[in-house]
Amino acid sequence: MSSLSPPPVPMELHAVNRRKLSDSLRRHLSSSDRPLDGFVLLQGGEEKNRYCTDHAELFRQESYFAYLFGVREPDFYGAVDIGSGKSILFIPRLPEDYAVWLGEIKPLSHFKETYMVDMVFYVDEIIQVLSEQFKGSGKPLLYLLHGLNTDSGNLSKPASFEGIEKFETDLTTLHPILAECRVIKSSLELQLLQFANDISSEAHVEVMRRVTPGMKEYQMESMFLHHTCMYGGCRHCSYTCICATGENSAVLHYGHAAAPNDRTFEDGDLALLDMGGEYHFYASDITCSFPVNGKFTSDQSLIYNAVLKAHNSVISAMKPGVNWVDMHKLAERIILESLKKGSILTGDVEEMMVERLGAVFMPHGLGHFMGIDTHDTGGYPMGVDRPKEPGLKSLRTARDLLEGMVITVEPGCYFIKALLVPAIENAKTSKFFNRETTERFKNIGGVRIESDLVVTANGCKNMTNVPRETWEIEAVMAGAPWPPVTTGNHSTK
Repeated sequence: MSSLSPPPVPMELHAVNRRKLSDSLRRHLSSSDRPLDGFVLLQGGEEKNRYCTDHAELFRQESYFAYLFGVREPDFYGAVDIGSGKSILFIPRLPEDYAVWLGEIKPLSHFKETYMVDMVFYVDEIIQVLSEQFKGSGKPLLYLLHGLNTDSGNLSKPASFEGIEKFETDLTTLHPILAECRVIKSSLELQLLQFANDISSEAHVEVMRRVTPGMKEYQMESMFLHHTCMYGGCRHCSYTCICATGENSAVLHYGHAAAPNDRTFEDGDLALLDMGGEYHFYASDITCSFPVNGKFTSDQSLIYNAVLKAHNSVISAMKPGVNWVDMHKLAERIILESLKKGSILTGDVEEMMVERLGAVFMPHGLGHFMGIDTHDTGGYPMGVDRPKEPGLKSLRTARDLLEGMVITVEPGCYFIKALLVPAIENAKTSKFFNRETTERFKNIGGVRIESDLVVTANGCKNMTNVPRETWEIEAVMAGAPWPPVTTGNHSTK
């Protein structure tokens, strides 16, 4: 059961996003003495079949289009008039037999009302409508989306249609401005992000309660997906679920087709579950690590508490103006100090930092922007350079924090043989390892603890609500309520 239900989605959210883009674009054009006319034109996602079959894959809207228009159907176009700010949707003209196989063919007025846009026409009317709406001189100007996603290395696909040669097109102006608009979240966006976190936090707790040794990893995935869809209306997941146990928990992006969450886990294993539901395009990204039998060993507690201390210290330090590279280094230093205290490492921690030993145990970045995409846009805008050192080069942003950013905090500590063995054999880093103790931990796997934070005026707010302390996890897995039940000034734990 669940205490939650899906909240209504305010389409005003997307109207706010369009106004934000219009204002930003007009400021940019004014500063460079360019005319305030033309249109932003985006092409929505296209429905695709599975290879050569007639099986239609479950459609999920292209993210920039979702951000501006909130449209869930495929094959739309959307435009924003730069001068007036008015919005136009262009919908596909559906064949008559659509009504037989796929349901009612809705009128244009339905989409105008549903998506709170100013005008709606058919896709085959794009040329006529935009030509008539254009108030400038010469050919109408279209600002198209084309630019690099710094996480994937892929380029955004600019809108195209038959007859586009009748327009002037600009492929460079829009992308950096629209990507930056997505970095700072509105209050309406934060409401959806919070619900995605609430239902996903609840689902993680549900999985914790029901796990027993001897199950398959994919059964944990199934429980999570069921809960977020059944009680949260999350038909989509924010990303492929990572349900790693035992040594699999040292595989950073486990769960892919070649490692499909299919191990039978055993008494004494650690589980690392990285899963997040998506609600109306908006993501959550939560990782919980726990022993599948409900009781931490001393070795498991050592690694877990090292990561938890890093997680909590970063959250305590976060506020506007703080640099994310510095936060990553803070997490590294705390983990290295904890490993030294636990006799896994020996020597000077500052020297370890110089030799980038932290990247051996945490090769990924500390966190990433999150919004309509799990790895959201804006990590490396013009003027922000990606670090080149091990570990730091994996950071998905190197920016200073700003109020309204949503970013994950996800430190980890892993015993990855492909990194550990070379480090132990390396002349510069071998001296830091207590080989006997390291040998004891080599099969433990790894721990990651991940929460979703919104940066506030004076600090940050944690949107994720799951058990984090070892005793909290053990209590919940033994049947204690979560969140703890408060009675008067006391809580039942």
